[in-house]
Amino acid sequence: MTLETPMSAQDALIALMFTVSAADEDIRTAELVEINNAINNLPVFASYDMERLPRVSQMVFDLLEQEEGLEALFGLIREALPDRLNETAYALSCDVVAADGNIAGQEARMLEEIRYELDIDRLHAAAIERGARARHMGI
Repeated sequence: MTLETPMSAQDALIALMFTVSAADEDIRTAELVEINNAINNLPVFASYDMERLPRVSQMVFDLLEQEEGLEALFGLIREALPDRLNETAYALSCDVVAADGNIAGQEARMLEEIRYELDIDRLHAAAIERGARARHMGI
């Protein structure tokens, strides 16, 4: 499945959130709520056409099922995402992973891959990760 129009920067951000959520093959409700809240509340998604959401998520899931699909997905994301939004993309990904209170295993490895693919400086990544943990800390 593909999008009828090229992937937008907003699509790329959403694709990354779904990718990191699906990394452990267990998409949790807290992660979906985090994705929904980001799309509904953050300025970067203010003009997003919500009718694209099902197609973007399905494209991600279809690609993740294919051999070399993750590489293809990262290629699409890098092409659509302006460099100035790379840290935003990483922050959104971290928030999705932190939403269920458990950052480990496949999701942690996916964050490493995103950090590499988007060329996020390690120090900046650590600050973004700490912010996500702080925002999603329970009592």
